[in-house]
Amino acid sequence: MSAPTTAPPVTAERTGRRIEEVLDRLAATGEGAAAAEELVRSLMDLYGTGLARVVELLDSAPGEPLAELLDDDLVASLLVLHDLHPEDRDTRIARALDGVRDHRLEVVGFEEHSGTLRLRARAGGGCGCGSAQDAARAAEAALAGLAPEVRAVDVETAPPGPTLLQIGAAPTGAR
Repeated sequence: MSAPTTAPPVTAERTGRRIEEVLDRLAATGEGAAAAEELVRSLMDLYGTGLARVVELLDSAPGEPLAELLDDDLVASLLVLHDLHPEDRDTRIARALDGVRDHRLEVVGFEEHSGTLRLRARAGGGCGCGSAQDAARAAEAALAGLAPEVRAVDVETAPPGPTLLQIGAAPTGAR
């Protein structure tokens, strides 16, 4: 008897990559690529229609059941995939960046034509560890499921704050 294997959790990002790999493989071999793409489109239509109905029913239900679904990464990414997410792009971006705990990021702007989100790494109270590149990778991962409009992330570092005086040292030029 073999030990049970633990499958990685299902995520929209991982599943999307897997679908792309399969479609690329089918296209490369020329074996049924058009049929596979049609199958994927049909399944997407079916699930998208079902999800639209779920959102409609939950949105009209008493309480906040839709809000709870939007807090779930997998469900929220499915709603985005089917263009059913009720929040606008900027709200979804803010929601995604709230989940980036290791970096304090603020939105500077979004360039629609290039899909580039410009962020600023806010000064933190820590050691100053981590680079803009680390922050960009963390932001890209967080944004992948919630804001597919964002195709690139550019992180600038906030200018340094005022220099603090060292205790016991006189300011330059003071006597």
